[in-house]
Amino acid sequence: MAAETKMGISQQTLVSNQQKAKRITQYMAALTATIGGFIMGTILGWTSPAGDRLIAGEYPFPVTESDLSFIGSSMALGAVFGSPVVGNLVDTVGRKNTMLLLAVPTLVGWGLIIWSQSVIMFCAGRLLTGFGGGSFAVVVPMYTAEIAETEIRGTLGTYFQLQCTAGILFVYAVGSWASVYGLSIICALLPIFFVAPQFHLKKNRVKQAKESLQWFRGSEYDIDSEITDMQNSLEKERSDKVPLMQAFSTPAAKRGLLIGLGVMFIQQFGGINAVVFYTVKIFKDAGSSLNPNLCTIIVGTIMMVTTWIATMIVDRLGRRILLLVSAVIMALSTLTMGYYFYLKNSGSDVSNIGWLPLGSLCVFIIVFSLGFGPIPWMLVGEIFPSQIKGIAVSIACLFNWVSVLVVTKFFGDVTLLLGGHGAFWIFSVIAALGAVFTYILVPETKGKTLDEIQMELGGNGESNENVMVVVDTKDGKY
Repeated sequence: MAAETKMGISQQTLVSNQQKAKRITQYMAALTATIGGFIMGTILGWTSPAGDRLIAGEYPFPVTESDLSFIGSSMALGAVFGSPVVGNLVDTVGRKNTMLLLAVPTLVGWGLIIWSQSVIMFCAGRLLTGFGGGSFAVVVPMYTAEIAETEIRGTLGTYFQLQCTAGILFVYAVGSWASVYGLSIICALLPIFFVAPQFHLKKNRVKQAKESLQWFRGSEYDIDSEITDMQNSLEKERSDKVPLMQAFSTPAAKRGLLIGLGVMFIQQFGGINAVVFYTVKIFKDAGSSLNPNLCTIIVGTIMMVTTWIATMIVDRLGRRILLLVSAVIMALSTLTMGYYFYLKNSGSDVSNIGWLPLGSLCVFIIVFSLGFGPIPWMLVGEIFPSQIKGIAVSIACLFNWVSVLVVTKFFGDVTLLLGGHGAFWIFSVIAALGAVFTYILVPETKGKTLDEIQMELGGNGESNENVMVVVDTKDGKY
């Protein structure tokens, strides 16, 4: 509570009038905003069921394995371009308007995919959908962290991954390219977002900020103390001005960026996108007796259900323990999958253990969905102070999508070079290192205000909230 004594009650701390803030509106706003996660999930999962159909000739132009690799990686390339753009946009037009604008490139991209006449058009469509879907990964975690009370910030923070898994499952279930037309209509629907009160205050719109916060907390809740605290925090930002690079040079900012990049690296190089993008191929190569498309639906269902469970336990068990358990069991699961493929490639009889890749994959999906699936997205919304959050989150997400691009583009090459077992053993080592990284560097943020998290990241020294970037006090632009 030292942070509260020195700096005032955090914007995330409930005032002492013992009135309970109304939470249903916070849940509604988070669920609506994270529709962007559903959109991203449909884009991510599309490659798995559509790939074989494209090669089989369902479109009026030939698609080769090499073409499919470029089509798949174009999505990640679009997200790489989108992350830095959105990092600046969120503080210019606001979180709500940014999310609404992202529907435009997503809709155009799906249109190019549906009516594509060449591989180039396909890649262009995937590039645009990746730009839109990947950009949601920047703005949504920021938004949910800002509108939520401390006690439910973890739950709302995991909604993004929950919606993402729902989108992946939807694509797995739809199955054919003709249904992608209907999918594009769903992806193009403009969801209704609600403006975070912090953004109104940055624009000196106090009345709108009060109305927004009152909506989030409920009509019976006394918002004055919370509004005053937000105003004081913003005034602190405007009075203690330093250049942006100096703001990033503080211990809290450096450690926050290291943690953000680290958990994103483990999330992607732990093997998940290879699993999502190539689920059908994995089961075919494994010779599983189950229909490959049925396997993808089973995997998608497990992913969504387990992520839903994560939303209920993350604020009870904490982020750190879930990440540790997730990393350790991910390492063991990929080690087991690697062992199966090693036996198969060496000519051993694996007919009696055809269930092993499905079982290992399901265990991997379960623990990933409880830890390294949802929590990295949530952490990047928590570990950066508001004055550098837009740029810092975009850097973390940019790194994430570069990682996706590398994994999806070179997973096939690595498999050819080292065999399936070699690829999965690499994932196993990375996941194991992820457990060590989490144990040493990642703090527990459960039940802590955003100010308290900054104090801990700074080594119990000066909170990073005391070091502010240069702000134009007229319009709040960085």
